[in-house]
Amino acid sequence: MSRLNFTVERKATQSHARAARFQTLHGDVQTPVFMPVGTQATVKSLSVDALEAVGSRVLLANTYHLMLRPGPEVFRALGGIHRLMNWRGPVLTDSGGFQIYSLPSERTIDETGARFRSYVDGKLHLLSPETSIEMQKAIGSDIMMALDQCIASTAPLAQAQAAMELTHRWALRSLEARGDSPQALFGIVQGACHPALREKSASFLAALPFDGLAIGGLAVGESHAERYEFTGLTARYLPEHLPRYLMGVGTPIDILEAVHRGVDMFDCIIPSQQGHRGTAFTSHGKINCRRTVYRLSEAPLDAACDCQTCRAYSRAYLCHLVRSDEALGAQLLSIHNLAFYHRLMREMRESILRDDFAAFYERKRHELARPDDDHPSMPPPKLKVVVPPRRGDYEIVQGPLGAFSIRQISSGEVMHSVNRPSDEANLLYIEQTRLSRRLLRMSDAVPGAARNEARVPGARVLAPAAVSEAPLVIWDVGLGAASNAMAAIACFEKLYARLGAEPLRPVRLVSFERDLDSLILATKKSARFPHLQHAAPHGLLGQGRWTHVSGLLDWELVEGDFLAQFATTTAPDLVFYDPFSPKTDSPLWSGEVFGRLALHGGSRPMELCTYSASTAVRAALLWAGFWVAEGVGTGPKATTTLAFTTEHGEPIPFGRAPDTIPWLSDVWLQRWRRSDAKYPPTLSEAQKIEFARRIESHRQFALRPQGTAQAPSA
Repeated sequence: MSRLNFTVERKATQSHARAARFQTLHGDVQTPVFMPVGTQATVKSLSVDALEAVGSRVLLANTYHLMLRPGPEVFRALGGIHRLMNWRGPVLTDSGGFQIYSLPSERTIDETGARFRSYVDGKLHLLSPETSIEMQKAIGSDIMMALDQCIASTAPLAQAQAAMELTHRWALRSLEARGDSPQALFGIVQGACHPALREKSASFLAALPFDGLAIGGLAVGESHAERYEFTGLTARYLPEHLPRYLMGVGTPIDILEAVHRGVDMFDCIIPSQQGHRGTAFTSHGKINCRRTVYRLSEAPLDAACDCQTCRAYSRAYLCHLVRSDEALGAQLLSIHNLAFYHRLMREMRESILRDDFAAFYERKRHELARPDDDHPSMPPPKLKVVVPPRRGDYEIVQGPLGAFSIRQISSGEVMHSVNRPSDEANLLYIEQTRLSRRLLRMSDAVPGAARNEARVPGARVLAPAAVSEAPLVIWDVGLGAASNAMAAIACFEKLYARLGAEPLRPVRLVSFERDLDSLILATKKSARFPHLQHAAPHGLLGQGRWTHVSGLLDWELVEGDFLAQFATTTAPDLVFYDPFSPKTDSPLWSGEVFGRLALHGGSRPMELCTYSASTAVRAALLWAGFWVAEGVGTGPKATTTLAFTTEHGEPIPFGRAPDTIPWLSDVWLQRWRRSDAKYPPTLSEAQKIEFARRIESHRQFALRPQGTAQAPSA
């Protein structure tokens, strides 16, 4: 059981950002949180009163430095770091692993630990998992870190694996050394820039009784893009119920990107380090106070900031102090920089709790990356006003990976906003549903071919080889720019080119859309949308239908309101459910709609996949009678959603044994009980009781197949 009582209060929509809180021996901590670095029991040039005034709630101190000076005997005599420095809040202590890494020519590392000479008196010391924990106990920190072997993030695979495995063995020894101490202890995930190692390390440490897990080994050689990639990748492997700490990172934009990817805790020397170098982070951009342009400026450092520095001193005075190398200049800029960091953390937390973090992130990542807007170091180039191509309520935008997407102007929602549209369509709707196998007439696992088989939860029952002559009916709900429909057509055409017509089933692809402006716009700019460089979308727009040359695939457009149209359309085998989000298009995501859809399918096995992983959407599907599972992750989304109709109360997944599917489990059910999105907003009290009864009594939770994967997230 965790010593921190960590609780996630809210998870952002369209992001992995989360707001949480936990309890330490010296008070509550709300996340996301930034921890100023007080390496030697002090944040350089700042008093404890100044730290409290700028909003610091947790400090970081370093075991390596404090072991050498003042030493464990001082902490034991005085009762720990809190009494020594008169700090009332929580303290986290690093284990010393990074400092050992930074002294490559002055230390040796083996299974026992790291041996090095003190920079204070030249004496030889051993820093092992046991001595590190013993020192951290003497310091009396609220959160201790297990000793790890940190290496360059660009290290080759063999070296990274050896360091990771040593870190794992040291983690076990650190836990043993912690014993029954009430102090929390975090493990550190290593693995450099090797995805398989990161996954293995996270899995190993998550199985141990740590109170939190840290992402180590970043900001030591990799590019910004690699840092963001491996932060997100590692965070996805970490358990939801523990705090996640990204060590030694970083700049404001680094922290924003990491929060977006699901990280809770941060530390870095940058705010005070940059303050000592004369640099300030402001709402106007990053400012170098040494520049002559500020010599006569009576303006505050940042008009949007209410810290002591900005309230009382002008840019001219700060410029004078910095250029004169006065200690007061470093102190005042450090105060401001920490206030800036803490305000950023508060703003991120508030936006997560409001559930508008995705929009906050898009706005803030541009603001944090800009230079000094008021006084750029070089004359800014004349900006060309570029108006994106538009039609009706839609415009073309370019994503972070360079791919183009369609954005709805009124809502701000972007279709396939993170990944390349074709990549997301293939991963989520084609590969995950095993469409290439469904397209074959002869299948080794055709649902319903063995209706008389006993359907026992947990039994791996796959129907024998059978011939399916009936058309495969696919519904594409939310045609948009036709990324999903064209991905299905491309899958069919690849099989047709390889196998010919004989082995393939007839396919009926039905796309529902009430506003064709997005597709019309995209087809007119097909150079930006390669998937539309095909006759099919032009035929669909011109005649409302397109048929493949083989006659086996027919693509039909149903124009208008999906809710009014689908009851008269042939029931589907497979549903690509891709309308705009519940926030923009809420009527399409209700339990009543999903219930009507399930009834419309009748006894026909139906599989529905969607990009949404929200608690409300999953609850609506369960209420409607579907069995619901976690779908494949796409981009920063750790999971999506799969849903299946049932026969005799049991799901009928195509070509997969039920016990191999990651069904939502009791873990999800417990989170649903705590969720703010537990009920649809329009329900009466009596209706809420009935809604809860249907979820709680769902057969999925009562008779979950043995061995089913447990859902890690809600």
